[in-house]
Amino acid sequence: MNFFKNKKVLITGHTGFKGSWLTQILVELGARVCGYALEPDTDPSLFNILGLGKKIDHKIGDIRDFQFLNKAVKDFDPEIVFHLAAQPLVRKSYDNPRYTHEVNIMGTVNILETIRLNNVRVGIIITTDKVYRNLDQNRSFQEDDPLGGYDPYSSSKACADLVVNSYIQSFFNPKDFKLKHNTLVASARAGNVIGGGDWAKDRLVPDLIKSFFIDEKELIIRSPKATRPWQHVLDSLSGYMFLVKFLLEGDMTKSGAWNFGPKENDVKNVEEIVNLFIKVFGKGSYVVKEDKTKHEAKFLGLNIDKAQKELNWKSKFSAEEAIEKTAFWYKAFYTKSSDMRQYTIRQIRNYFKR
Repeated sequence: MNFFKNKKVLITGHTGFKGSWLTQILVELGARVCGYALEPDTDPSLFNILGLGKKIDHKIGDIRDFQFLNKAVKDFDPEIVFHLAAQPLVRKSYDNPRYTHEVNIMGTVNILETIRLNNVRVGIIITTDKVYRNLDQNRSFQEDDPLGGYDPYSSSKACADLVVNSYIQSFFNPKDFKLKHNTLVASARAGNVIGGGDWAKDRLVPDLIKSFFIDEKELIIRSPKATRPWQHVLDSLSGYMFLVKFLLEGDMTKSGAWNFGPKENDVKNVEEIVNLFIKVFGKGSYVVKEDKTKHEAKFLGLNIDKAQKELNWKSKFSAEEAIEKTAFWYKAFYTKSSDMRQYTIRQIRNYFKR
């Protein structure tokens, strides 16, 4: 990945879980990074643990503030933009649907406008596996399947993906590349991402960690048989980075939508994931208290044939390995047995050596 050395990369949402991992990776690879996001919204936060505020051009701003965002992009003049800023929680989207749609839809419009106005060469817009219209037919979704979204979060991200497609067709059309514009844009749909340093509320792994390490009581799981494409954060981020390389080299065929998920046999239900964590930790228990007040799809999977064939990309970690890496990260954090910045860097370096 020497490809990223000295590249100018702007990341929105860099203070979040995935954004912090991506920022640390790019710093390790020698990229010149600018981050644009709100302050970290959890305590502890991975961004602060890694000390990233001192290692990059760190800007605090709201993705809905177009003028400030556009100035940040114009001043930094990036070659590459990764758009991760979002309201990413399903249950929070029920509590505040208006805010969720504003951030996820208009935030996407705003970043695409800044890409257009400032002639950024590559834009990667991160959406989600939940953009598809899920009729619970027990099959994995392909990139050309219909978009939908039952809950406000899923709806907002499906709309964001439609916005990306509209901008590609209208302003960044591959047919006009080098003739009318110099920009290639893609959207990336990842699975249920896990890894060390996530403390967001109402996510399975942070809830599990809190239950096992802080509260020391039974974990409550709401939908034990809900099946999802669980994936380590490094696997999803490597997919985004593979895609950027092709786009920055001018491969017009790589514009559009991409799935980045685990192998088919690593799509597991919530109860299986919890039991794997208990096995690794050697402790923990759970109780099932199903919540039928909010809609929950029974099955969600991503077909990754396109990424495997056209990008030569695939997940490196099995579900068991992803859980092991995640569990060991939190165990090191809570037992204070390691410098967590160095621990995280070691996980990154080992991943890319592999």
